[in-house]
Amino acid sequence: MREREERFHVETTVSGDVVCVRVVGVIDIATVGAFRAALWAAPARSELRVDLSEVRLLSAAGVRALIAARLWVRAQGGQLVLVDPPPVVDQVLRATGLRRVIPIAEAAPDRMLAAAC
Repeated sequence: MREREERFHVETTVSGDVVCVRVVGVIDIATVGAFRAALWAAPARSELRVDLSEVRLLSAAGVRALIAARLWVRAQGGQLVLVDPPPVVDQVLRATGLRRVIPIAEAAPDRMLAAAC
């Protein structure tokens, strides 16, 4: 159990109309349940930002979770935005076509000081 905790972590912050879900580690079959739960537990706002900057792997299960989250957020009138995917994750987003349907944003330069991404 300790190994799973070290390789995966999710935290959610809210700042005005933006909710940021920051993910650290590997999103795979073992962790996708926690990832999905964090996305669904996020309060409804106009924008749900998923900070992928510290994700080391995005599996097919993670891709499915992002697709479902996009549909869920859009149904509520909001927008899902992915933030700073590293090259290994960006490759998956390109290969699956998600990069064409989900906006990608760079984190603000002062992200380290701000509560939301």
